Amino acid sequence: MKNVYMLLLFAALAFVIGACGNHDSSISVGELTEREKAILSVTSDKSFVFDFNIESEYKELTVWMEKYKSGKLVDDQLGDITSMVEENGSIIFALSKNADEGQKTYNIGISSEGRIASVSGLEEDLNDLEKMASLWGDFQGKRILDEGEVVLAHISYSDAENGMRTLSTDFDEDVEGHMNELEQYDVTYLLKAKFIK
Repeated sequence: MKNVYMLLLFAALAFVIGACGNHDSSISVGELTEREKAILSVTSDKSFVFDFNIESEYKELTVWMEKYKSGKLVDDQLGDITSMVEENGSIIFALSKNADEGQKTYNIGISSEGRIASVSGLEEDLNDLEKMASLWGDFQGKRILDEGEVVLAHISYSDAENGMRTLSTDFDEDVEGHMNELEQYDVTYLLKAKFIK
């Protein structure tokens, strides 16, 4: 009987230790329903949704865009927003479909445990950008969060006549080491996030 109790104790301990190891703070591309995809496609030209699960040590989330021209940083805080966060939530980015007088509206939202924070802004380069080819993408898979910034997505524009190449998968893994890849585009927007303890 004593062996059975010891076995149960070890099994319970193994379960608790295993459960503790699965609570890494992470962010991933959001899984959207068909309805959510339809709503975003009707209301925006380009959009991204990310879901996060964080440990209680993280208290705030900051999301912003950086703008690069031919690989050079020209604006490091477009649409900067900070919000309190708990356990899980979503980051939503949408670039408007309708434009007025050469301006494009972008919206960034943070949703976490019933709280919603959002910011909207205007981008002045629309006339030039609308004439260019564009590509956009987000990181693939799931990212474990650490103390640094995370590049969530990019939107790039180019008037290159020979076509455009996407950013390499190495860019997603080591942004700082591959910033030179942005030189191939006339304009690039990077959507970034940072979780704050």
